[in-house]
Amino acid sequence: MSSETTVETLESALFERARKLADEYLARARQTRERMIEEENERLRLREERETLAAEAEAERLYRRRVQAVELQMQGELDRLRWEQVSAVKQIMSERFDAFARSPEYPGVLRRLLSEAVAAAGDGDLVVRVNATDRERLAADWDALSAALPAGARVVLDDTTGNFLGGVLVRSADDTVRVDNTFEGRMERFEDRINQAIAENLFPASLTMEATVHG
Repeated sequence: MSSETTVETLESALFERARKLADEYLARARQTRERMIEEENERLRLREERETLAAEAEAERLYRRRVQAVELQMQGELDRLRWEQVSAVKQIMSERFDAFARSPEYPGVLRRLLSEAVAAAGDGDLVVRVNATDRERLAADWDALSAALPAGARVVLDDTTGNFLGGVLVRSADDTVRVDNTFEGRMERFEDRINQAIAENLFPASLTMEATVHG
């Protein structure tokens, strides 16, 4: 084999080796590139999932806040409507008592309210205040009425009349004791019970539901 042939053989071997190395490096580079693309795609996918979950969670929080706001608004409106209904019923009660105060049965009730108030006020000098209409009614037979009141109390009919629908206001002469047995006074004294009774009759279903929810 001539030296010229030997050189050509070496050159071919070197070129072949270089080609194989180049192919090997290119293959590795392609693999590295594909792996990097896959890893980046996975990172993007995970980031998109996190962003989607965060957006869904924020949307859920926003939805719940809006629902709560609407529920509070509706509850406030319901409470307002309930109070209007309760107030309307109490106004009807006042109107009916005003009518009752002109009925034949009222004088007997007035005397009972007077007797109860005097008994609650106790012994001593007491002053009875009623409205103008009731004062005329009581003054016509005051001696007999006062004699029938609980013993131990010296009761006089006040010259000053009260601005209330009916009933009596009894106070001690020194104004240290007051028993308000007027219609308005009794309404105020039993306001919670009256409101509860009205509400139970007007809104029985809603009260039952609220008791279930809060109980």
